[in-house]
Amino acid sequence: MPTPETRLAQLGIDLPAPVPGRPSVVPAVEIGGLLFVSSRGPAPGPDGRRPSGKVGRELDPAEARAAARLVALNLLATIRESLGSLDRVARVVRVTGMLNVAPGFTAMADVLDGASDLFVEVFGPEAGMHARSVIGAAELPNDYPVALDVIVAVRDAGSPG
Repeated sequence: MPTPETRLAQLGIDLPAPVPGRPSVVPAVEIGGLLFVSSRGPAPGPDGRRPSGKVGRELDPAEARAAARLVALNLLATIRESLGSLDRVARVVRVTGMLNVAPGFTAMADVLDGASDLFVEVFGPEAGMHARSVIGAAELPNDYPVALDVIVAVRDAGSPG
């Protein structure tokens, strides 16, 4: 059974550099066997541009889904930096998605599948499938189309995968 780090390599995924926290907020907190990762928006994609704007107006659902995947990549980078390896993730527990949506846009769950599908690809169905919440918002910081946070269960550094 391939590990999450092996799966990343097999999928040809290079994680972006982790985003530092704000002055009074850390990127992640590990406590009680869980890692709580602060919310993130999308970093620039392979084309060097950062997605922005409202889903259902500036971004169509497919573009927003791709932006959700970019955010999930950012979260994976933060998890790796916090734990030393994605192989320490025992399970993705919960994903919360916030979408900057145009009035009337309601296909938010479909957009968030871009992130959820990546977690399943990297961690496999047993550890990657998770509980999830998604909300539509009138605005998000930095005009992000999507922001996500995640909670993962952590195995001890010496525990087998």
